[in-house]
Parts: sequence; structure tokens; C-alpha cells
Amino acid sequence: MSGHNKWSTIKRKKGALDSKRSKIFSRIIKEIGVAVKEGGGDPDGNPRLRTAIQNAKGVNMPKENIQRAIAKASAEGSSFIEVNFEGYLHGGVAVFIECLTDNNNRTVSNIRSIFNKRGGNLGTNGSLSFIFERKGVITLQKNQIKSMDDFELEIIDAGVEDIEVSDEVLILTMPLESFGAVQKKLESMKLEAENAELRRIANDTKNVDADTARKILRIIDDFEDDDDVQNVFHNLELTDEIMNELEAG
Repeated sequence: MSGHNKWSTIKRKKGALDSKRSKIFSRIIKEIGVAVKEGGGDPDGNPRLRTAIQNAKGVNMPKENIQRAIAKASAEGSSFIEVNFEGYLHGGVAVFIECLTDNNNRTVSNIRSIFNKRGGNLGTNGSLSFIFERKGVITLQKNQIKSMDDFELEIIDAGVEDIEVSDEVLILTMPLESFGAVQKKLESMKLEAENAELRRIANDTKNVDADTARKILRIIDDFEDDDDVQNVFHNLELTDEIMNELEAG
């Protein structure tokens, strides 16, 4: 299993028992608000909103919470803006941080502080464009599939370039431009995705020793604990040793 999908699988397992579920809900509500501001409150005509609703259902957000978030954003608009940060951590590991914030100065200060305190280096926007490529990643429960052979033929034809199979889920990866087409294909096949998102996937990874990896993962946790942070992407090579520690943690 490739590194970015190893990481997402661990996060998914940990997320199922995550005591910070309210923070997950908060991030999805912000995404709903930005999606409504960008394309309106009708999910049928707003792919970004449709994806946000899908992900809200994937983490069991109550339907009334979703509807309330859409109604509020439709009536009041959203004050959140998208801000990204790029930099390097220990061992030359690259990190890309996506934020939604209503106070840019606060967010810049918080992210810079984490870099400085933890020994990282904050770079300029665009400095990591050669490392990360934006792709669509969709996760769905494997038990929905009746015939894997038939499914693979149809979904690859829709634009999927990689299918990873675990005991419980399928992880589909596709180019950015195929993201919407694959989502529509799944809908036509009456298959419900557990999660669908655009990720920044590293073209190559950095291998570091276990102690350095632990430091990097602590920094990533610090970033993810910030309320303005939506996603953190990195190119740390997730070795079996590191994976065991993540699963144990």
C-alpha cells in the first residue's frame, strides 16, 4: 500500500475512536460553508458541497447538523478563506498545510510558531509544487462490491488510476480532472463513498530513522490540533516500524 494511503488508513482507524469528533464536525461545517459560498446551496449543482455532505455522512454527522450548516451559509455567507502553508521538517521531510480561516493573521502566527518551536522551516507558497501533486482519493466499503472484476473495469474506464484493496475498504486514486467523473460513476452504480477528497500526494518520499519520524509525527499532530487547519500532507516514508507505532498509538 502506498504511503499516502497507509497514512489515511491509520487516520481512518484512529478517527473511528477519536474523542475529538466535535473538531472533525467543525472542519466539515467550515468546508460546507466555503462550498456554499463558492457554488451555492444546491448540492446537485455544486460538486464541492456534494463532496462535503458525503464526507459529513461518512463520519456520522447528524442530518440536521448538515442542513443547518447549509442554511446558515446560504443566509449569511461564509467568512472563511483558504490559506496554504508549505515547509520542511526534520530530515528534509516536506509538509503542506491547508487551512480555512476567518483570521489570516492568527493562522499565520500559529503555523509559524509551530514551525519555529519544533525546528521546521516555513517556505514560500509554491516552493513544494514539484513534490506534491493534487489527486482525488475516494474510500468506500468493500462489502458494497458484488463483482470486483466488473467494478474495476467500469471504474478504471471512469478515470481511476489506482485501486488499493484492504480487508474492509477500497481506496481509489485518480487524477484531479477525473475526480468528478468518478464520483458520478459511483453514484450511477449506486455505491456510496465513505470519504472523498482532494489530496496532495507526494511524488517521492523521505526515509528517516524512527526517532526522527516520531518528531515529525508530533509536529503533524500539532498542526492538526490547530482549529484553522483542515489537512496536513507530507512525504515521510511510512516504514513498517513507523506504521506499527501509529497503529499502537
